[in-house]
Amino acid sequence: MSERVVSGMRPTGALHLGHYHGALKNWARLQALHPCLFFVADWHALTTHYESPGEIGHNVWEMVTDWLAGGIDPKQATLFLQSRVPEHAELHVLLSMGTPLGWLERVPTYKDQQEKLADRDLATYGFLGYPLLQAADILIYRAAWVPVGEDQVPHIELTREIARRFNHLYGPPPDPKEQAAARKRGITLENAPILTEPQALLTEASRLPGVDGQKMSKSYGNAIAMRETPESVTKKIRTMPTDPARVRRTDPGDPERCPVWALHEVYSPENTQAWVQQGCRSAGIGCIECKQPVIDAVIGETAVFIERARTYQEDPRLLRDIVDAGCDRARLIARETMREVRDAMGLGYV
Repeated sequence: MSERVVSGMRPTGALHLGHYHGALKNWARLQALHPCLFFVADWHALTTHYESPGEIGHNVWEMVTDWLAGGIDPKQATLFLQSRVPEHAELHVLLSMGTPLGWLERVPTYKDQQEKLADRDLATYGFLGYPLLQAADILIYRAAWVPVGEDQVPHIELTREIARRFNHLYGPPPDPKEQAAARKRGITLENAPILTEPQALLTEASRLPGVDGQKMSKSYGNAIAMRETPESVTKKIRTMPTDPARVRRTDPGDPERCPVWALHEVYSPENTQAWVQQGCRSAGIGCIECKQPVIDAVIGETAVFIERARTYQEDPRLLRDIVDAGCDRARLIARETMREVRDAMGLGYV
């Protein structure tokens, strides 16, 4: 069985620290363990922003720059654009012929996203069918693993169902003699699989809060970018809300009620965390003092990202060459899968 890992992101532009700690850091770990393909899901961006496609191009290159700045190594992983591998669209069309409509309508995020994005007209086939395109993105590379958070597990289960149905409909049937022998043992052999059923590889959710204490998100306007300047990092963290019980410097507080504590859990060593716990509860330190180690740690982290990104900003052709090479590698795999899919569906005559 292939140990291939596949994952993608919609191009939303420059990434923030929540993206890094929630996904990119895990991608960087996986690339040393498995053959990995990481793609820019630019077609998926159109499912919700089909009326304003002009910004997608800029967002693509900003995001890929942050991938590289965050430690994704093009010598270990394949980086490519979804739209540059048209076999994704072909498999999506062919899978759509046999995928029941009800399977798409029951995806939990379908109605959830419609409610969250009520300001957009999402009564389109593209939005309804995006889980099927997502399935095609995975199945075309016969991925064994897909790193996802818990909220994305239903998408992987749908992908497995779609692969199972395709194999049932079109997979080569077992040898009649082997089938007869198996039935005597009370076993029914399935058709040989053409598409691989992937497994969800659960990733730990990012615990990083935004500067207002809510989940870090661009849409909330509370994010710290991976390449945020030191001045901006300092200003944003210094203005973060703290334990409301600490009205005055002399008031004791509880770190568990303070959003800054969640940053300490990610960025501070144990001795600093102990200093925060003792100092906050005894009012021995003020909130500005408490925030300074986090500010220093975040600036140190973003400085690494800024430095790594500088190479690609100074010579954008390097970025294009990495993606061009990745697209070529991805297409070789995708073409082989589609050759077998077409043959299985009786389309080998074209």
